[in-house]
Amino acid sequence: MIWRYILKRIFWMIPFLFAVSVVAFLLIQAPPGDYLTTYIAKLGESNETLDQASVDNLRQRFGLDQPLYIQYFKWVSRLLVGDFGMSFEWRQPVSELVWSRMMLTLCLSMAALLFTWAVAFPIGVYSAVKKYSVGDYVATTIGFIGLATPNFLLALILMYVGVVYFGTDVGGLFSDEYKNAPWSWGKFVDLLKHLWLPVVVLGTSATASLIRIMRANLLDELEKPYVDTARAKGLSEFWLIMKYPVRVALNPFISTIGWVLPNLISGAVVTAIVLSLPTAGPLMLQALLSQDMYLAGAFVLLLSSLTVIGMLISDILLVLLDPRVKYE
Repeated sequence: MIWRYILKRIFWMIPFLFAVSVVAFLLIQAPPGDYLTTYIAKLGESNETLDQASVDNLRQRFGLDQPLYIQYFKWVSRLLVGDFGMSFEWRQPVSELVWSRMMLTLCLSMAALLFTWAVAFPIGVYSAVKKYSVGDYVATTIGFIGLATPNFLLALILMYVGVVYFGTDVGGLFSDEYKNAPWSWGKFVDLLKHLWLPVVVLGTSATASLIRIMRANLLDELEKPYVDTARAKGLSEFWLIMKYPVRVALNPFISTIGWVLPNLISGAVVTAIVLSLPTAGPLMLQALLSQDMYLAGAFVLLLSSLTVIGMLISDILLVLLDPRVKYE
């Protein structure tokens, strides 16, 4: 039954991604002008000009002289064979630019997600079980502060503390000697040394939000009759809470998989710029600003794919975790 459910969801992913590709392409083309217009404007800022013949040659070379529907179908036909096209600005295959950034981006996203769950779960359970205690008030206060503090501001504060008080290198994900070095054990250890700062910055707001959600959901479950029934049968308080109400209250944690991956990639652009992170966010922003449509379109499709895959994973886990959720 579950395999039928998974195949059905995968089948519906195909038309959804096709519709997303159309919308993404139209949105990228919506601003006036195109990459060539932006390129000529940049040349004008440095007092350089292009004659009309050169402009026409470049427009023909990039395929910008063709109607939008032809540009779209050429782009989609290449995508079907795994060719994302060439980046106008970088003069490199889009696939090379994207995948070089995505590995570090996914590594950072997974680490931030694990950090969020590891911190939010025990604090949320404690706040619900010990409601209105000193610990609950402390957790609530810290949670509100975490929700109210912008990620980039927290990044600046932690960078200042790290440099001034600990004398550590807090910019980027690697030390200077490992930035362009091939992967090795030393580079991996160096990555771990630099990973804690962006993980804490990116995971703080999500952690604060999940603490509040976990607390509210668990408080609702603890008031239900089945908890009193299980307690009357003599179950220990710890196993009673963990086996029944916590299992139901875990649904928000599972549901976050669908949005946390694209949110960490696209929603942390400012934080990535502040921390000088070689992730996908800054490159996607630059592609959108320069109207590099193939590179920007690849990122939009990738984020949409991650969203759909994350929603599929969360739905499958919810079906397995919560018997109230049906396959239909």
